[in-house]
Amino acid sequence: MADIESLEKELKAISSKLDRIVELLEAIRKGLPLSYRKVAEVEDALSTGIIDAVTLLSVPDHLRRTLVALAKLGGEATSEDVANATGRARAVESAYLNQLATLGYVIKERRGRKVYFIIPQFREEREKM
Repeated sequence: MADIESLEKELKAISSKLDRIVELLEAIRKGLPLSYRKVAEVEDALSTGIIDAVTLLSVPDHLRRTLVALAKLGGEATSEDVANATGRARAVESAYLNQLATLGYVIKERRGRKVYFIIPQFREEREKM
């Protein structure tokens, strides 16, 4: 019984230390200059394999954030899905996605009442399968 109690105390101590580490890492991330955050965002999107660096670096910041979220969602999503991922309003994301469609970075496809925005590279990969 005493072993279980001491184990529980140790686990609580470890848990609180891990929570503190997470807090510190978040503070470090927030304190990074904007340019480092952009690099991290681009690297994160590149890791999906759906979008290339030239595309990400060629769009303005506000559209890049939308494009990165779309890539993280698998390369195909509605404006509502993207809004949930970015934390911005659906109307804002809808406008940004429509701008990306006009610029040719995404394809707009209506399915019933929903409009899906698709990264062309994702569509090509999906069709190969």
